Amino acid sequence: MSKIDVLVVWPNRPEQMQMLADTYELHRYDLANEAEKSAMIEAVGHKIRAVATTHGGGFNDTLLAQLPNLEIVCSSSVGLDTICVQACHERGIPVTNTPDVLTDDVADMAMMLTLTTLRRMLPGVAWIKSGNWVEKGMMPLNTSLRGKTLGIVGLGRIGKAIAARAEAFGMNISYFSRQAKTDVRYRHYDDLIALAKDVDVLAPVIPGGAATEGLISRDVLSALGEDSFFINVSRGSVVDEAALVELLEQRAIKGAGLDVYVDEPNVPQALLAMDHVVLQPHCASGTFETRAAMAQLVVDNLAAHFADKPLLTPVATKIKS
Repeated sequence: MSKIDVLVVWPNRPEQMQMLADTYELHRYDLANEAEKSAMIEAVGHKIRAVATTHGGGFNDTLLAQLPNLEIVCSSSVGLDTICVQACHERGIPVTNTPDVLTDDVADMAMMLTLTTLRRMLPGVAWIKSGNWVEKGMMPLNTSLRGKTLGIVGLGRIGKAIAARAEAFGMNISYFSRQAKTDVRYRHYDDLIALAKDVDVLAPVIPGGAATEGLISRDVLSALGEDSFFINVSRGSVVDEAALVELLEQRAIKGAGLDVYVDEPNVPQALLAMDHVVLQPHCASGTFETRAAMAQLVVDNLAAHFADKPLLTPVATKIKS
């Protein structure tokens, strides 16, 4: 019996890739150059029944249109803004992602960025290595977390996990959402500028895509003020990055901790020289354990689909690409 044909738009972890290779006929779109990709799709596009990808690889409607017998798209990511979910749903093609398994690592990264930024850990390292501790004595004071208010934009799974960690450090929690949550006691805002004015740290925890692009606008960032901080582990697209850089340069915002950017992997040059900004290369979920769990969900969702069993983590709503 011939194997089911799967198009690999972006590779999985090595162990799970081997599982896929043992079970399916893999077509490595991810390894092909542009000419080879066109030839591959022309030769096998009609046979492809499943796609494996991730946020970085994406899956667009142009490629979808060339796969007439596609049955399922499995993405090793939570974010779906690079995947044509709505177009897939309109053809009756389910899409799966990997929620929950990366919640703790992303929340940990948010707290790490918060701690490192407010407590100025990297300038502290530089203070020692430069000899300043010996020559100048103690470094300038930094900012305590205790008693500060964290404003979370979007209180979903990850937002709640961040809130729980922040509370353990003695922080107060406020949040923005369209409607107040009934299962939390935190202060709710339906006005982003009002939230920004009232908090010490602002952290968007929302998906990317057209619906949230630029939500953290210049006006919102300006409302933060010169004694407040900005933390972003969601998507670079949700913030007006040019405004953020400008306000940080002017010290109109006290500091920032960033794991995501608008044009990854290209980070605005101005940010690289700032000692009040902590940068990470979009690696909040980048642990061996979490990436393995995400990769396994791709394997398990594919297995469930082709065994006519319920999918483990289907994307239930139609999301515009």
